[in-house]
Amino acid sequence: MAVMLFGSLDTKDREYAFVRDLVVERGLEVVLVDTGVLGPPGPAADVTAAAVAEAAGTDLETLRAGRDRGHALAAMADGARAVAEELHARGRLSGVLALGGSGGSSVAATVMQALPVGLPKLLVSTMAAGDVSAYVGTSDVTLMYSVVDIAGVNSVSRQVLANAAAAIAGMASAYDARRSAGTAPQDKPLVAATMFGVTTPAVDTARRRLEELGYEVLVFHATGSGGRTMEALAADGHLAGVLDLTTTEIADEAVGGVLSAGPDRLTAAATAGVPQVVSLGALDMVNFGPRSTVPEQFENRTLLVHNEAVTLMRTSTAESAGIGGVLGAKLAASAGPAALFVPRGGFSALDAPGGPFRDAQADAACVGAALDALDGSAVEVVDTELHVNDAEFAQSAADHLHRLIQRERHGS
Repeated sequence: MAVMLFGSLDTKDREYAFVRDLVVERGLEVVLVDTGVLGPPGPAADVTAAAVAEAAGTDLETLRAGRDRGHALAAMADGARAVAEELHARGRLSGVLALGGSGGSSVAATVMQALPVGLPKLLVSTMAAGDVSAYVGTSDVTLMYSVVDIAGVNSVSRQVLANAAAAIAGMASAYDARRSAGTAPQDKPLVAATMFGVTTPAVDTARRRLEELGYEVLVFHATGSGGRTMEALAADGHLAGVLDLTTTEIADEAVGGVLSAGPDRLTAAATAGVPQVVSLGALDMVNFGPRSTVPEQFENRTLLVHNEAVTLMRTSTAESAGIGGVLGAKLAASAGPAALFVPRGGFSALDAPGGPFRDAQADAACVGAALDALDGSAVEVVDTELHVNDAEFAQSAADHLHRLIQRERHGS
């Protein structure tokens, strides 16, 4: 088994040689892959830059002659991804490690995001102290901040790179051990559920019920990346069903909060025909960062400082109606069995009677717009006076999803 160590050997040869030797010292094989296009080839690589370019359907001289660094990086990223996927298909890959600045990190992201969850992926990057969402995507990439630029082996970088080598060696060894031991085939169907802190009681209750019914439940934190990851799993056919109790990311997308999952949220299961039960969990709020970051136009709104890093804003009646309409329209397009569970007693722990976000008029506007959008569709509606966190509501939603999955499987 081998660790694939890849990056621009034409500019970072010393750093890659340093890390390679440390990984080898720990008893692992290294496949060194050169993705450099700027200058002469670096030290001897197991997969040369020319071979990487060829794997991308081009050639190295053409990329160099084009003088378009962005295009060249994209091509080398595609080539390195093809190399990694081929190594993985042959059962040779135990982990991947890359070192880079912004360009090298973008190449690494293309490769790492294409590899399966569970395979160790470590990126040492100068960009790791900022917004890293583009590098992580919906994969399990591990990021390590390089502290100094990756430009030579010095008293600081030596420690960081040595830690990186030890980390990937340890992760790869553990991965090999799991693979060698073998695991029993997972015969439980997978169900995805969405959760927020303010809907945790509901999701915990529903999760336990679904586990009793024989499902493995994957819970996703509805913080943007969680919703995107769940959508990707649904689109790729990994899920037997979706219990989307917490659709708060739609509110952030509509109003301009910081936890949007993008415009495609609540579309993958609908398009793929995956059975789904959807609710209105945490649609009473929009998320911002620290209190000082709340946009000026929202200064007079109902705000709640959740913690030093998160400020919540109560959605208005007009906003709630718009959000409900969007949710209803997306759900109405479902190609498979779908149901909307309505908790008129409140959408979150903050929206309970007497709570700081309790606003019956706004909730009613959201529900009304959703029901109007569903009118005439095949989507079932279960309209209750319960609160989203009531155990009865959560268990009923879980049971209903089970029925939809069984109906889809048995055609009845």
